[in-house]
Amino acid sequence: MARFAPVPVPRCHDDREPGRIAADVAAWVSSAPMRALVAAFGGRLPDAGAGDLLDWLDDFSAVHWDFRRGRAERYEVPPPAFDDATAGLVMDAATALRLVTPVPPLLPAYDHVLVPGGLGRACLQRTHYAAFLLGDRDTGVTAPEVTALGSFRPLTAAERALPGLAGAHDEMDAMHAGIRRAFGVTACVPEEVPDGAVHHYTGAGRGVHVLAAPSSEPELRRANTADTYRFWAERVRLRPDDRVLIVTSPIYVPFQHCEAIRMLGCRIDTVGFDVTRSTALPPVGPTAPDRYLQEIRSTVRSMRALLAAQKSRYTHGSAGGNSVASASRAASGTVPSPRASISSGPSTP
Repeated sequence: MARFAPVPVPRCHDDREPGRIAADVAAWVSSAPMRALVAAFGGRLPDAGAGDLLDWLDDFSAVHWDFRRGRAERYEVPPPAFDDATAGLVMDAATALRLVTPVPPLLPAYDHVLVPGGLGRACLQRTHYAAFLLGDRDTGVTAPEVTALGSFRPLTAAERALPGLAGAHDEMDAMHAGIRRAFGVTACVPEEVPDGAVHHYTGAGRGVHVLAAPSSEPELRRANTADTYRFWAERVRLRPDDRVLIVTSPIYVPFQHCEAIRMLGCRIDTVGFDVTRSTALPPVGPTAPDRYLQEIRSTVRSMRALLAAQKSRYTHGSAGGNSVASASRAASGTVPSPRASISSGPSTP
């Protein structure tokens, strides 16, 4: 029997009322699994509203759950040791908080499917699972557009040694390899853009695209999840009622889901790939407890940014209507792009 009941991630409510997002966030951060985690590391979650809870959790998790310390990539962090009781609690809490068990998409049809980039293995697994969802008769999921979102992060030697990534140099190459393998496409048309990279595949029976986003802070870091969402949103004409399915790894579902709500502002559904269905590569060993704690912290920080963006959006009267692109730019602190919006690049035969 599960130690904790499942806790839903925040929803994109039809009325766009910021108080409802705040209530969803408060339910997640004040849930029983979160309280148990905090207690296991010597703290006590205060009785407070969503904003104050997130502030407190940000500070607390910086001390106890930030194993990257703002310096290393996730895969570069040496795993700390936990006793069995703590490791078991972390796994139970992460499962309830939606970081472990994959769930199927909520809807039968979407306007867009987005596949965020990551390590080389994840690029292959996520694109393969996206193709599986769109081609499986049991799931019945349909979407006219699929876009893989990556960056120019160089691949490590270990990533380049994976089957299917020979000759790949960066994350965008890995996304290209995953898209070609999963969707059976080869013909690719590059689009000229002044920053980043955009490629459109033909012959898939739907729009299939690969984008590599520039960093919004190139002097400090590589492009992050928010940068890739922003880069994509500037090139499509999103409407507030558009349905977007995001296919990622289970551990990143809450974090990347909240980032998508903040940056895109439309109807978001986020699923993690099922390792029993995504057969692009053989599964690796179990995820260490520190990885779950790190991503719970990432979600806390994303929820803070989400609530701040919602407050700013409604304070300045920019909610509703066709304000998705402007809202995402306001949330990311970027200025409007001088380029005209691009619907989907070259049409697919």
